[in-house]
Amino acid sequence: MRVGVVGCGAVGSLFAAQLAQLEDVEVWAYDLSQPHVDAINAHGLRLSGAGEVVGRLRATSDPEELPACEFGIVATKAMHTEAAIRATAGSFAHGSVCSVQNGLGNEEVLAEHVERVIRGTTFPAGRIVEPGHVQWDVQGETTIGPFEPSPAPEDEVRSLAEACTRAGMPTAAVADARGPQWRKVIFNAATNPVGALTGLTHGQVCDDPGLRALVSGLVDEGKAVAAAEGIELDADPEELIDHAARPDVAHDHKASMLQDVEARRATEIDYLNGGIVDFGRAAGVPTPLNQAILVLVKGLERSWQ
Repeated sequence: MRVGVVGCGAVGSLFAAQLAQLEDVEVWAYDLSQPHVDAINAHGLRLSGAGEVVGRLRATSDPEELPACEFGIVATKAMHTEAAIRATAGSFAHGSVCSVQNGLGNEEVLAEHVERVIRGTTFPAGRIVEPGHVQWDVQGETTIGPFEPSPAPEDEVRSLAEACTRAGMPTAAVADARGPQWRKVIFNAATNPVGALTGLTHGQVCDDPGLRALVSGLVDEGKAVAAAEGIELDADPEELIDHAARPDVAHDHKASMLQDVEARRATEIDYLNGGIVDFGRAAGVPTPLNQAILVLVKGLERSWQ
């Protein structure tokens, strides 16, 4: 099996390095950071923290070098999905492509360029320490399933899930992956921007009664929109938020949006709170708290210009 990881940032690196441990899987990584690519090719892709791994794989910043792959795992930021899959789609002409990204709408973009798409949701998280080295902060499970309008065959979904699980990234193959996806979207939209706006870790946000109440208000709006869409969440996002706030889980983890804000990079706010606002508007469900968070983060981004 040959797997192409498109976007080898923190999450993409977790999948790439772990899958590269399997003798029956050949891993390629496509990423635009030339120093990261060069370090991976020279020394391997190192994970530290929750797992100590060095993955031996081939990395490239040239999409023409990416060979034909049976599977793609797209892990770019949501705003880069279009450019990334447009550049690499030729390598997946006869394969299935799985999104493990944050937010809503990524699978729809993938389906414009490839025929077989897998909807995915993943909870492991980390951060790039230096080129070729990723700190693995949070372990967790991944859920994947066919993307309904352009589905990958169920046997291919199971095959990818089995390989990821054997590699140390526990992955469940399900018939309908919308519930897990929306649970994570609601989780992220309720916690990540609050941390990004305050500079607090996940646990610090949850420790503050006022901020925790705001988080719950955001969750309630997201759950109302999901219900209007006919989506049954696989679990309550509130339980996930409390679990992640534990000291032994992700209390001190800086969410990816806070990392983006600290680096003055564009955030994924349009695909998290913005996605909930858009779906809510279409369904006639009010989302004033998500709308407020959306404009606050967009305003923060404008302040850097």
